[in-house]
Amino acid sequence: MAIEKLLIANRGEIALRIHRACHEMGIKTVAVHSTADADAMHVRLADEAICIGPPAAKDSYLNVAAIISAAEISGADAIHPGYGFLSENAKFAEIVEAHGIKFVGPKPEHIRTMGDKIEAKRTAGALGLPLVPGSDGAVSDVEEARAIAEKAGYPVIIKAASGGGGRGMKVCNSPDQLETLMQQAGSEAKAAFGDATVYIEKYLGNPRHIEIQVFGDGEGNAIHLGERDCSLQRRHQKVLEEAPSPVLSQAERERIGGVCARAMADMGYRGAGTIEFLWENGEFYFIEMNTRLQVEHPVTEMITGLDLVREQIRVAEGRPLSVAQEDIRFTGHAIECRINAEDPRTFAPSPGTVTSYHVPGGMHVRVDSGLYQGYKVSPYYDSMIGKLIVYGRTREGAIMRLRRALEEYVIEGMKTTIPLHQALLTDPEFLDGNYTIKWLEDWLAKQEG
Repeated sequence: MAIEKLLIANRGEIALRIHRACHEMGIKTVAVHSTADADAMHVRLADEAICIGPPAAKDSYLNVAAIISAAEISGADAIHPGYGFLSENAKFAEIVEAHGIKFVGPKPEHIRTMGDKIEAKRTAGALGLPLVPGSDGAVSDVEEARAIAEKAGYPVIIKAASGGGGRGMKVCNSPDQLETLMQQAGSEAKAAFGDATVYIEKYLGNPRHIEIQVFGDGEGNAIHLGERDCSLQRRHQKVLEEAPSPVLSQAERERIGGVCARAMADMGYRGAGTIEFLWENGEFYFIEMNTRLQVEHPVTEMITGLDLVREQIRVAEGRPLSVAQEDIRFTGHAIECRINAEDPRTFAPSPGTVTSYHVPGGMHVRVDSGLYQGYKVSPYYDSMIGKLIVYGRTREGAIMRLRRALEEYVIEGMKTTIPLHQALLTDPEFLDGNYTIKWLEDWLAKQEG
């Protein structure tokens, strides 16, 4: 059944991105917003706008009752959660569907399974995805932990079962450190996520972070849309992403993509998902699955020509995937820079009012952002204020286009990470595609030195 009116349960550039896809499909949009976002671009452009609370996310964008009320008041027949906030909250998805509203996302049981890191690893293994050697589940006994670490081989990493962002993670290099580090990781996890459960995996010394975009129709059909290389990270936060990865061969791409697509078909997965791997010495190791649209989805759209938000909405309507695996062609190269309102040296947040604004243009240049001159970037939410995405026939061509686009990009009234990206694009190792998940932090340390 076709969606006629969709409520966007998010803010910022992703809310605007969803609004645009809806209007191209003839679907009316409802923007929900906090008092801090009353003048946001997606609020201005939506067909209807409803204030759902004060600035704090817990009182607005995480306020399930307010969002459901807004959907019922406006007569919305679908809700798209975007990314972050409630996008991977299985209970929210269940509540949406219990109210007879379509949830533009996966089935609640799949969100729940993949949101628990231990259950996700168990499920991934059963579906045939390659795993990092380590424990099958939670570990609380020190002797059991020692046996697992010995089998996997030191160093190992102790991780919190809930949450992420680097909290509740400890690298252990020898057996005599294990007990102390398990206690520390458990305490951190309990403080941050209310759950002290930890598990153990082999620690990969210097891998790349490579993720596979998948799509399922919920009826046992699934495809993959290739990989994204997201190895340029700082404190586990992605800074720049590209597709395809500079290190994968076509054979490796087809192999791991095929494994992921078959796993999603077997699972009966619905909608967009991303399966994240660490890659080292030609081997893939599953780390987690994100049951939502990713921030970096535009690079996949650039190299496949497929609108992922449109595809999400089609699947939510109960329609089949618009393409089969054999229809997908990967052409050229795409790179995305995340533009944050931060000091490019210290990464301290830099909220403020946009006093001057000019976006770059030209062939194959895309800017996803809700900024405009006079807009106030608030201190209440994530500091990402835009994404600059470029496409080129080759990686070298994409890099040259990105350099040019960054030169044109003007955001005044606050500090941004544009200078950081400009510096990265001149580094010989980046230009050679020779980087791992540790590379950016080492590079930043050198710049400071």
